[in-house]
Amino acid sequence: MQINDMTTDGSGIGHSEDGLTVFVKGALPGDTVQAEIFRVKKRYALARLLSIDEPSEDRTEGFCSLDSRCGGCPMGRLTYDAQLRLKERHVRDALTRIAGLRDPLIRTALEAESPWRYRNKASMAVSTGGIITRKGGIVENLGEPAVGFYRGKSREVTDCPDCALQTEPAAAAAEALREFMRQDHITGYDPRWEKGLMRHMVVRTAFGTGEVMVILVINGKGIPHAAKLVAMLDEAVEEPFSLESVILNINKGKPGEIFGDKTEVLAGRPTINEELGGMRYEISPLSFYQVNPAQMVKLYNKAAEYAALTGGETILDLYCGAGTIGQWLLNELRSRDGEAFTGTKVIGIESQKSAVLDANRNAVINGIVNARYVCGKAEFVLPRLMGNSGDTADSVASAPVDEDLRITKADVVILDPPRAGCDERLLDAVTAAEPSRIVYISCDPATLARDVKYLNGKGYRFMEATPADLFCWTGHVETVVLMSRKDT
Repeated sequence: MQINDMTTDGSGIGHSEDGLTVFVKGALPGDTVQAEIFRVKKRYALARLLSIDEPSEDRTEGFCSLDSRCGGCPMGRLTYDAQLRLKERHVRDALTRIAGLRDPLIRTALEAESPWRYRNKASMAVSTGGIITRKGGIVENLGEPAVGFYRGKSREVTDCPDCALQTEPAAAAAEALREFMRQDHITGYDPRWEKGLMRHMVVRTAFGTGEVMVILVINGKGIPHAAKLVAMLDEAVEEPFSLESVILNINKGKPGEIFGDKTEVLAGRPTINEELGGMRYEISPLSFYQVNPAQMVKLYNKAAEYAALTGGETILDLYCGAGTIGQWLLNELRSRDGEAFTGTKVIGIESQKSAVLDANRNAVINGIVNARYVCGKAEFVLPRLMGNSGDTADSVASAPVDEDLRITKADVVILDPPRAGCDERLLDAVTAAEPSRIVYISCDPATLARDVKYLNGKGYRFMEATPADLFCWTGHVETVVLMSRKDT
């Protein structure tokens, strides 16, 4: 069987003799393989890889001994150039098949200068291989501490002494936690029984300043001998990095989520500082921030190019998170023309209150007085700001509108939704604002293509797209798209 494509989770795609699509885990595009079909569905089949008769010219030995257990790098055995071509193809195929575009203009992917240790956020699960509860409620470990990542489609934690995608402080902090758990007999969380103390460790590293934050997520009220753990973490994080913040987050429920609702500072500051591209940001424990700082600069610069600000524009920054994109655009304009900058404004909308607080704080830090932020669901808030509240249960959207936030028309709209894409009600409100340009940043080609098709039906023409490789060695790809009103 010839393999000609690959899914985002690392399954090669081929076809049987009768034309049925077959997914083969472990096969790569360009491989000729022998595979055994073990499950047949209506439109596809799953097969087990038996042998590779002719390896792809893009196949490598890989770089990680844990790739068969962890599954976090499904493209880890492809050459980097082949990854980029494959991601460009996935974007093109989605826009052609789902959006119905003919020969869409897809620019060359923005490649990473270094695809190693690029992640500024490591979210690691913690386990001790299972626990038991004795009479009297005493919880005991069944194994060694494991700090790492879930195996694909399971809740089994693969212990990762190091990861080529994560920073050195992340690996050092994980080892310190393992040793602390051994010495003080601390249990790891077992989701089957919802028992055990340590659930997750999240390490955030600021590339521009070297500051590090460690977030410890627990299933309990506190960590025994927490001061000892803080000292071990501080000793583990070595120069040029420095541990500046240790945070405790309590998650006693929410089995599918990392963080719980209660967060407190164990040691140091509540935030760390990042400096990038002439901008300064404060990063709080729960704030969203692109995981690949070097590639983020390229992505945001491309977004600024597509926005093509000249001064005097009203910019809507929707799903704005901590306000980084809108503020980046304003700063880029300020560097070119200070007078044009003062006449331009950004209105951002974000549903997470903590992110809105971050956005306002970042605006102050960077001297950006012409950016305002509203907390609420964009599909409800934007119509309200435009004077059309409609039917909504969103309390923020129902509140009186500050005159500074009232919108009659927008010039540029920035869309940066989660993987699920945009709500149609939001897209309707966006097109009602009649912007001349829409800059759409997406982490999922399928939902991007779906929304491009919808916007096309509302009078907006797809101009071009640029993929950006923010997630090297994984199947994910970020894409920035420019759409323009058809009557402009």
